[in-house]
Amino acid sequence: MPGDTTGASRLDQALAGRGLARSRTHAARLIELGAVTVNGAVATKPSLRVTEGDTIEVRAEHPEHRYVSRAALKLVAALDEFGIDPRGRASLDVGASTGGFTQVLLERGARHVIALDVGHGQLAEPLAGHPDLTLLEGVNARDLTRDGLDGMLRGSGSESQEAEADDGAGPRTPRAGELDLVVADLSFISLRHVLGPLRRTAGEDADFVVLIKPQFEVGRQGVRDGIVADQRLVGGAVSGVVQQAFEANLGTLGIMASPIAGTHGNREFLAHFAARGEHPTQWTDRIREVTGDTTRGEPT
Repeated sequence: MPGDTTGASRLDQALAGRGLARSRTHAARLIELGAVTVNGAVATKPSLRVTEGDTIEVRAEHPEHRYVSRAALKLVAALDEFGIDPRGRASLDVGASTGGFTQVLLERGARHVIALDVGHGQLAEPLAGHPDLTLLEGVNARDLTRDGLDGMLRGSGSESQEAEADDGAGPRTPRAGELDLVVADLSFISLRHVLGPLRRTAGEDADFVVLIKPQFEVGRQGVRDGIVADQRLVGGAVSGVVQQAFEANLGTLGIMASPIAGTHGNREFLAHFAARGEHPTQWTDRIREVTGDTTRGEPT
């Protein structure tokens, strides 16, 4: 561990300053996970004082370091649990943000990913300019239509990609109706508002993998200090999304708890929907199991 601390700085600050972490927050997570060593010893405190002479290393194989956001690990778990292989599939990432979900899809061989977000300038640098990625910013998912998405793709520069594809120089950006895998990680909006538009935009046989965040489903009255503590509300949030999916002609094929907690420690869940999925009543027991809501009856 460090000796002379003259001119020293905090370890989390040093990690970010040396480019070993994207931010001090990211650095703190890496330290918490035991992924950081200082002079060969595992560091446990972000506040540890280090100097320029200290050797700081991050285990490159650690998943938290590998992806542009920890949200990626949620999608990794869901794809594995639900048995979904993105390889060769035309994909849509809704609520892309820094690109954690997008990165997983590209890494697993998606033919092309359309990354869509209502914000601007959030996509992480390692993904910028990827040849199999089209970024659409400033787009509200609740307003999506098939024609509208195709129009945005034409205006995003995808026309040149299509021309190159016609010349045999590369793959063509998929049109909305060709999308056969949709993933979503949305904040500050209920999934109930976007499942219908997404269903009508993507291909008829598309698989949907969505992150359910109860804190954005139960309304302000159900959240205290940023957390949904009442398990009945958590169960109701998941049931409500499952029911709304069914009303959008998407049955359920899988539900699981996220392996990683959300903001403020909120429990989150992932669901697999598709037109071939089952009626919500078939998933009542599973929702009880994953949410801990033992009071819940049939989804409403």
